[in-house]
Amino acid sequence: MRNRPIPGSSGLVRAMSLLGDPVLHAPCEPVTDFGPSLARLIEDMYATMYAAQGVGLAANQIGVPLQVFVYDCPDDEDVRHLGHVINPRLVAADGIVVRGPEGCLSLPGLEAGTPRFDRAVVEGVTSRGEPVRVEGTGFFARCLQHECDHLSGGVYLDHVTGWRRARALRAVRRAEWGRPGSPSGGPPTPARA
Repeated sequence: MRNRPIPGSSGLVRAMSLLGDPVLHAPCEPVTDFGPSLARLIEDMYATMYAAQGVGLAANQIGVPLQVFVYDCPDDEDVRHLGHVINPRLVAADGIVVRGPEGCLSLPGLEAGTPRFDRAVVEGVTSRGEPVRVEGTGFFARCLQHECDHLSGGVYLDHVTGWRRARALRAVRRAEWGRPGSPSGGPPTPARA
């Protein structure tokens, strides 16, 4: 029997920011208030991530420009990693570079072969202000790098080049949410996908 609540069980599902939304393309601000509003944000982020069937979610993906991300992600050995990091810093990204399929909840339905390091280490704090260090390999390392990119104002398409990038940008233009007049305001310019 559990002695603590399931993350997100008391959270609200929030609307997802989509590619082209300015909040996704600007660096997020550090968290300075560790009060109840932060705990509520984290609960809402878990609820939103689970509802969208994701493995990670950054705060700016729900329109909140703060340095927070949550994750519930397996690694390549199928070990589950569950948690959150406030004011994260990617302190190491090394090992071999693997080009693997990568998607994003803010680019629904799209995926592109994206190069990422096979190992990543993130340091930050928890919602209680306690230091936390998270190390991941394989798919979980990809997730950690992806979420840190979001908080710096980037998306995975920033790492995609050549014909893969051209194909991904065509897919964005064809996607229902990427069309002019859609809630996201249409597709991004090719220079800053």
